[in-house]
Amino acid sequence: MSTISWQKSTHCGEGESCVHVGAAPRTATIHITESSDPTPSILTATPAAFDALLSVLKKEPHRG
Repeated sequence: MSTISWQKSTHCGEGESCVHVGAAPRTATIHITESSDPTPSILTATPAAFDALLSVLKKEPHRG
């Protein structure tokens, strides 16, 4: 079984719902979850797919 090292988004304020990203080195996968999700669902992606997601998000205008 692989251990995931979770990291909270730096864009998250105190007490807010936050995105957490984790890596499982033994399986070479990236995991994404959201702190207020009651299920707690985890999205799993390859490093290449996660990099593509970040590239698209960085190009999109921020919505607030």
